[in-house]
Amino acid sequence: MADISQIQLGKEISFRQQLALTAKLSVPAIIAQLSTLLMQYIDAAMVGHLGADASASVGLMNSSLWMAWGITSTVTMGFSVQVAHRLGAGDRTNARAVLRQGIVACAIAGLIIALAGVAISWKLPLWLGGAPDIAAMSTSYFLIFVAAMPVLAMNYLAGGMLRCAGNMKVPALFNMGMCVLDVLFNFLLIFPSRDITVAGMLLHIPGAGMGVAGAATGTVAAECICAASMMYWVCRRQHDLCLKGEEARKSYIPTPDVLRRAARIAVPMTLEHIIFCGAQITITVIVAPLGVTAIAANAFAVTAESLCYMPGFGIGEAATTLCGQCYGARRYALARRFAWLTTGVGIATMSVMGVAMFFCAEWMMEIMSPVRGIIDLGAEVLRIEAFAEPMYAASIVAYGAFIGVGDTMLPAAMNFGSIWLVRIPLAAVLAPSMGLRGVWIAMCIELVFRGLIFLWRLFFVKWLKPDRTPQAPDTVEDV
Repeated sequence: MADISQIQLGKEISFRQQLALTAKLSVPAIIAQLSTLLMQYIDAAMVGHLGADASASVGLMNSSLWMAWGITSTVTMGFSVQVAHRLGAGDRTNARAVLRQGIVACAIAGLIIALAGVAISWKLPLWLGGAPDIAAMSTSYFLIFVAAMPVLAMNYLAGGMLRCAGNMKVPALFNMGMCVLDVLFNFLLIFPSRDITVAGMLLHIPGAGMGVAGAATGTVAAECICAASMMYWVCRRQHDLCLKGEEARKSYIPTPDVLRRAARIAVPMTLEHIIFCGAQITITVIVAPLGVTAIAANAFAVTAESLCYMPGFGIGEAATTLCGQCYGARRYALARRFAWLTTGVGIATMSVMGVAMFFCAEWMMEIMSPVRGIIDLGAEVLRIEAFAEPMYAASIVAYGAFIGVGDTMLPAAMNFGSIWLVRIPLAAVLAPSMGLRGVWIAMCIELVFRGLIFLWRLFFVKWLKPDRTPQAPDTVEDV
């Protein structure tokens, strides 16, 4: 039976075992990604029933929140990738040292992001072109989320550490639990108290009636519980990382060497994400003048599309773990094979999802909004985007493989160039005449282009550079 320890022990791994190991790590990661996405669906669907203005107020802030979430996530990756390398090399002592230092560094980073977000929260909706009548709702939604960034950083760090250690099941289970809590909390916080009839019985359902703010509060509460549970697991239960006894009493102060390595991995990813989300915010500014219906349809369509590409991100996480552990064990040929294999699996999976999205587009939009105009426009742009899913998968999974071996600078530049030199100019040209449809045509063209350049680099460029650090064991496989 395929096991990730075979990488660390230098054992031969057949193609069938490679495929089995890819599936073993990918399926729980996909479940975790889909659970996270389902929370966005829950928020969107529940808020959608409050009306178009409430939907638009949430949609207006999504790109800014993705920036904050993404920066927090990329910071934690700088530490979790180091753990993958050290566990691949069989060095548990230093893996635990990176974990301890990552806890402090990521908590500080989350606090800085939270303070910056709080400082701009009152002006941000207006800067994004939102109408004054939805600005207050947008501000409250953003403020609640961004204030919780230190806790969310711990959630991302714990999940990343577990996945890079090869444990995909625990993060998936906790994320599913977070989903259930999100439904419960949102149900109680968004809507006011009301009476409903179930099987002929009249039931009184209590509610806080907080509206949009309730959606944010419910999700944040679920994330806090998940973060505490996941941190407990990684620090007390994960056998190759747990901090017990003497390990728990060692220093948590980040050292220059660990910070330097974290920066080398995370800084290009963080800059790339800022630039990417800057592009998303620019798209929001382009869409905002098209009206409330277009803003809401765009936001809901982005959430609906996530059902297709989240499996790609799950497979990308498996690629990061597999390539990272192979790199730490100096099994470079195996790292390349896993990169090729996981990318192929990602393309196949998202191709199927793209076909499903094309035929189910209207139903996917109906879940999130009862407004006919939003449903029709959102379904139309989803069908446009369906044709980009295979190449989008190529860019997602190949990027995950590159991250696993610490190669982040050039892939980040590729993402930057693709978005800013292809998507934004095309969207700006097409939006005035074609409306939201033009924006999504530009997105489809750009994603296909991005996938092609990532495939070119994956197969035809020498992207895997040997690790020359003295901590690594002797070379098992040549480059």
